[in-house]
Amino acid sequence: MKSMVSAAQQRHAVPTAAFKWLRTGSAVLPALVATLLLGLTSPAFSAVGIDIQIAPPPPPANIVVPAPRAGFVWAPGYWRWNGRRHVWMGGHWMHAHPGFHWVPEHWVPHHGRYRFVRGHWARN
Repeated sequence: MKSMVSAAQQRHAVPTAAFKWLRTGSAVLPALVATLLLGLTSPAFSAVGIDIQIAPPPPPANIVVPAPRAGFVWAPGYWRWNGRRHVWMGGHWMHAHPGFHWVPEHWVPHHGRYRFVRGHWARN
């Protein structure tokens, strides 16, 4: 009978040891979980770029309509690559961001190809 009790104790010794580690390492476990969650929720910045061999054509004549009211800036049109060819995207008015200026979408030469740069707000 004594051997049956010791066998049962041995079977439960491993989980008990694991739970004991969790209890003694209780300060470590939440820190580990928090670190993992922060890594999952950090902002993602995409650096995906478009590099093509075909230069964009010159922009067409751009007719700028008057601003709807004060506090707007004009975002000029640009050539977008649709996977086969350049497609013109017309300009539009956007709400101004005080202390910033709009850098429009544009193409830059890059290692013998052309790279698209997205429009963005830059600090003055």
